[in-house]
Amino acid sequence: MNMIIGKKQIILASLVVGLGLAVYVNYQFAQADGALTSASAAENDKNYGDAQLVDANDPTVDGEAYFAEAKVTRQRTRDEAIETMKNMMTDAAVDANIKAEMVLKATELAKSVETEGKIENLIKAKGFEDCMVYYDTEGVDVVVKTEGLKPEEVAQMKDIILKETSVPVENISIVEIN
Repeated sequence: MNMIIGKKQIILASLVVGLGLAVYVNYQFAQADGALTSASAAENDKNYGDAQLVDANDPTVDGEAYFAEAKVTRQRTRDEAIETMKNMMTDAAVDANIKAEMVLKATELAKSVETEGKIENLIKAKGFEDCMVYYDTEGVDVVVKTEGLKPEEVAQMKDIILKETSVPVENISIVEIN
């Protein structure tokens, strides 16, 4: 077998590293939201997974701007991941095992997108103005725009998430933005 490294292998390796970096950054941002909620809940002696209030008077936090930017960032990250997967799938030099793995990852990504969208729509149907959901197999982070989150509303959101996913309740975080 010829073991010469060519341009195609270098491009493939670069794409794999780029995809890995995009997934890692997205995971870190999703974890940062959950970590803030967990730390706040521990400091305020509240239950893990309770909603976190973001100060509406804080000029650095604008609910509409946050949701617009978050949606664009999430879509851009997904588009980059999909493009990388497409390029790898069409490259003849890519091993069949790697292609099979990419198909599985693409299927997981599609399921995550569908689940996030469904949860977002169900939460909005409960009367919330805007909502962002970050879902992976280990946890769900919800950012919701509201003027005040009641315990019943938190329970409704958690119920929706538990029906749509297999994530344990302790891995659900809800962050409130005014």
